[in-house]
Amino acid sequence: MMDYLNKNISINLKAIRREKGMSMDEVAEQTGVSKSMLGQIERGEANPTIGTLGKIVSGLRVDLSDLTRTPGLGVYEVNRQKLLPSKEVPGQYAVYTYFPYEKNRLFEIYEIEIEPGACYVSGAHGQGTNEYIVVHAGQLTLEIDNAFYQIKKEDAICFGTAMKHTYWNKGNEQLKFIIVFVFKQ
Repeated sequence: MMDYLNKNISINLKAIRREKGMSMDEVAEQTGVSKSMLGQIERGEANPTIGTLGKIVSGLRVDLSDLTRTPGLGVYEVNRQKLLPSKEVPGQYAVYTYFPYEKNRLFEIYEIEIEPGACYVSGAHGQGTNEYIVVHAGQLTLEIDNAFYQIKKEDAICFGTAMKHTYWNKGNEQLKFIIVFVFKQ
């Protein structure tokens, strides 16, 4: 399975190679990474080690961030079935990252799944951050500063995230919701 970081590397490596007008053979020669491995990375079939990435950035004379950043232009598709949890406690909750923090992006998007009877505690995200939640399965009980809010399927809530908050699943079915963090400039 390919996570968002491997997808970024896949897209960016192919773009860098094309921008430099290099064939796969030329990249293999410059980096010391086999043509087969480079092809697997570009297709998103490999999970390159930091050593392999080091060879690629050195051979192509680019920064590691050039490979890992979210591609800026074009279409960036995220296949939910290929996402791995970025945080997980089996049997309790899983967090999936669709669009992670990037210094030039003013939002992040995550999906959280919480099993019946479980909760996920989130620390404060600081002043100037708002959180938007849309529930698409189950019912969310959101605790913010000792106040409780019930958000049903297909309903939404928005709040400032300067304080700790907890997402509870007090129902009998799995809870699923999308979170969008928006950062003020």
